[in-house]
Amino acid sequence: MVDLPDEPRPQDDRELPTETVEAAERLTHLARDTEGDEAETYRDERDKLLEEYDFVARVRDDDTRTVLVLHPDEWLDDEAIRVERIDDTERAIEIPLDGPGDPDDWDEIDAHNRAVAETVRDEHGDVHGANAEAFADFMSNHYARQVESATDAEVTEFCTEYFRRNAWPTDEQKRVVERSVELVFNSVSCASR
Repeated sequence: MVDLPDEPRPQDDRELPTETVEAAERLTHLARDTEGDEAETYRDERDKLLEEYDFVARVRDDDTRTVLVLHPDEWLDDEAIRVERIDDTERAIEIPLDGPGDPDDWDEIDAHNRAVAETVRDEHGDVHGANAEAFADFMSNHYARQVESATDAEVTEFCTEYFRRNAWPTDEQKRVVERSVELVFNSVSCASR
């Protein structure tokens, strides 16, 4: 369950609070990384979160990427969206679920990822901290996304390819890299509660 701070409903119903958008993205990633009842639970939690603002979510698969689309519920007409009937399509929020993020947000993303790595270092020592920094570099520079948005495939790419070639890890770092990545996710999960 994702705990969000109490926040008033925005005056402009066209916008979702940043925390709500981030929570919807996180829940969507969790649903994609699991199956069955657990995945359905994450989707239900996301839908309830968005329902508070009269928004709904759908996942769109393009030829090159998968995108989470958050849009006003009123746009749906028999489970389909009639774009020609919508006056302001800017109300929708599109979030790529794989591939690179928005490079214009790189400074903010990198600062976030470095702060997470620093938390891992402070709480779990230098070895895990160094691995967390390498993971932060990987997600910032290769995907321009926050560390917690990494997919299973991206974590595998980091551990099996990027880490060994680019991080110059010690033997001890190599032995614990997968645990270090788990600590990154745990650190972000705890911070959001």
